Amino acid sequence: MSSATPLRPPRARWLPLAGVLRLGRPSDIWFKPALSVVAAVAPPNLTLLALGRLDLAMYTMAGSLCALYAHNRPYAARARVLARVVAGMLGGLGVALVTASLTTNAAVLVTVGALLAAAQKALCDATRIGPPGHVVLAFISSASLFAPQSLGQVPGHLALGAAAGAWAWIVGMAPGLVRPHGPERRATAHALNAAAVSVGAPDDARARAAAAAAVHTAWQSLLSTGARSAPRRALERLVVRAEVALAAPADTDPERLRGWARELSGSGPVPRPDGLGDAADELLGVEAALAFGEPPLLARLGPLAPIALRTALGCALAGYASLALGVGRPYWALVTAASLYQANLTLTWSRGLQRVTGNLVGVAAFAVLLPLAHAGQAALVLCCLALNFGAEALIGRNYWLGSVCVTPMALLITEFAHSQQPGELMTDRVLDTLVGALAGFLAAVAVTNRRAGDRVEEALAAAGRAQERAAGLLAEERPEPGALESARRGLSAAVVHLRSAVDAASGEWWRRALPEERVMRAEQAGHRTLAATVRRQGLHCREGAQA
Repeated sequence: MSSATPLRPPRARWLPLAGVLRLGRPSDIWFKPALSVVAAVAPPNLTLLALGRLDLAMYTMAGSLCALYAHNRPYAARARVLARVVAGMLGGLGVALVTASLTTNAAVLVTVGALLAAAQKALCDATRIGPPGHVVLAFISSASLFAPQSLGQVPGHLALGAAAGAWAWIVGMAPGLVRPHGPERRATAHALNAAAVSVGAPDDARARAAAAAAVHTAWQSLLSTGARSAPRRALERLVVRAEVALAAPADTDPERLRGWARELSGSGPVPRPDGLGDAADELLGVEAALAFGEPPLLARLGPLAPIALRTALGCALAGYASLALGVGRPYWALVTAASLYQANLTLTWSRGLQRVTGNLVGVAAFAVLLPLAHAGQAALVLCCLALNFGAEALIGRNYWLGSVCVTPMALLITEFAHSQQPGELMTDRVLDTLVGALAGFLAAVAVTNRRAGDRVEEALAAAGRAQERAAGLLAEERPEPGALESARRGLSAAVVHLRSAVDAASGEWWRRALPEERVMRAEQAGHRTLAATVRRQGLHCREGAQA
């Protein structure tokens, strides 16, 4: 069919209700961020408790909560990411504290908070920092804007945050002493399992796309670890096996893939599949893959402009509306709005429903916990630690379930400085939740993301160029060493990026028709060429011989 075939008009889309609150499977490592945040928060808070200065806990919490980040990153990469998170947290905290010391004008404070939230959202998305993303950063900076402050106090408060951040960095890196290749093992196991699913359903395009994305993620994990140790080289060969399975599903036993994945879940030796031989060296192509670096930061920020504008506008409207209603803590409304924004409008709507549900149930949980928390400051600290653990343990099942713990924890933190009126506190939180969710979603509707369609066209063009380059090299009798592998890696990344761009654009409400048939043909051509490159590199025959 010609590429000039008329595009199908966009179908009317209803925002989803079914399944938004459904619980999913917990993350494989749900306990790691949960334990890490407790280990990072407990020593600073207990020290402040012993000193009788729990009023300073907000500043140490800023650093401690950095322990929530980068749990899926290999330790070499995690060290860099955690350091950047701590620096970003301190930067937002510093701006908030200086602003709070210079003015008490609530409208100005809300405006600064909205701009900070937008900047944090854009930077977290551009750098793919991962969960919990910008929400924790926005919570700390927004709350700090409304904390009474003088310029002279700012250095000391930042020092507390920096000290707690350094401790959080140590907590985040400590598991590497016991299981140094844990994150890479998990990424490789996920790629093997996803490939097994794809092999079992060879006609399922979504399963194939998910497997290609998992393999791409596994390579990204392995290529960010620095020196190629023996365990890492073994993991690389397992990812090659996943790629071979996608190229030759009929010759692959999915149970072998699942078996290798199960072996990776423990601490034993990395399985070493045979049959790859010398051809693996070319397919691994680490040096070639390293040539595909990230685009410059400014180039990655450009497409995020609509999402950043949504965040700034929604947070500002939420804060102003909260002030107009006379709520004493408008930053709660601001953070509620900030937490909504996802890759597209449909996901933003779903997150809004999850946030409102979790917060309302969390307010009820706060009422139940209040007598226990008021037993003394030690009980208050222990309740917050338990809620920290619960939030991270449950949030992977569904965002609303984690919010059930986050909400009472945020309410209890306000009592670190002095006791609050429970009725007023709960009323303010409910009002701010509803105002923030409504204002945030209205801003998402008002700020359309027309560029989502442009990114699909750009991704289609990039996938076409990558496919043509790989096909041209396949036609050559003797391509240059590493050239075919470099082309294959580029094509693999382009196909994954195309699917991501289409999924993001499909969830926008106001959009032009998507070129669905062209996308389908581009993905099919890309996967066929990827399979051909694997066969050309000699691994298909070897895999078939071993089956």
